[in-house]
Amino acid sequence: MDIDVDKRLQNRLGKVHARQRIGIENELPRVFGKGLNFFHPENWYSAHAVIRYILKLTGIYWYGRRKALDIKLSENEIALSCLPGAFDGFTVLHLSDLHVDMNLQATETLVRRIENLNYDICVITGDYRALTSGSIDRAMAGMRSLCMVLKQPVYAVLGNHDSIQMMPHLEDMGIRLLMNESVLLQRDGETIHLAGIDDAHYYRVDNIEKSAEEIPADSFSILLSHTPEVYRQAAHAGFNVLLCGHTHGGQICLPGGFPLTLDANCPRYMGSGNWRYHSMIGYTSVGSGASIVDVRLNCPPEVTLHRLYRMD
Repeated sequence: MDIDVDKRLQNRLGKVHARQRIGIENELPRVFGKGLNFFHPENWYSAHAVIRYILKLTGIYWYGRRKALDIKLSENEIALSCLPGAFDGFTVLHLSDLHVDMNLQATETLVRRIENLNYDICVITGDYRALTSGSIDRAMAGMRSLCMVLKQPVYAVLGNHDSIQMMPHLEDMGIRLLMNESVLLQRDGETIHLAGIDDAHYYRVDNIEKSAEEIPADSFSILLSHTPEVYRQAAHAGFNVLLCGHTHGGQICLPGGFPLTLDANCPRYMGSGNWRYHSMIGYTSVGSGASIVDVRLNCPPEVTLHRLYRMD
């Protein structure tokens, strides 16, 4: 582990969480056990060949490849009475599950899709790499091409596909990683809080308490998480909004968008799009990339513009 990465980790996560993140990452990826789910198909490398073979047998593989390039723009309104008036109309570009080294053409399509969008901040909820271990070089090259068109500021968290060694590279590109911490966003003399946690799905180094420790109880706050699986903890911690990804919306779905699997320990209604749990509003992005195989069926990839509104 690079000394610079180790020092940044200890400052951000604390010594115990740093040791957990580094230690689990240095183990061989587990297909069964660990994490919030028992089965982790993304770590089963034979899954890539098996799923691709099945899709080719059914004759829908190349159709699904074309659909993986059809990145749509979703627009979502978030209306809350507790939003400070200065942030009425505040716009957040939400990207997730980019897997930029999976398909170069898909990454180029993503760049073109977002380069002319208008927004106040960009947030990215993890999974920059296609595989869950190995080299990060191709993923970081893809992120550099993306960062050339992203407007600042950009905030992000890591996902279950991501290595902690990405941290200095991403931050050198201008992406502010939120490692169980928060930042203050200011506009016309008013403020809201943006927090982010490290991966809760596989590495389980999320710490909501640490991320919220500098957020006053009556302040408006948004939490970035790779996965929606922390919905209970986030809601009861007092966050107003949870933005996440991880599920891909199922990626390969039956007609009508019914997912075969979400690979997430959460209610199915939280698998994609907007939802609510108690007083907290959530949004689960289906992501712009693809995992395991670069195919999408009945679940088009997306980038999302969230617009915050003050509800009187």
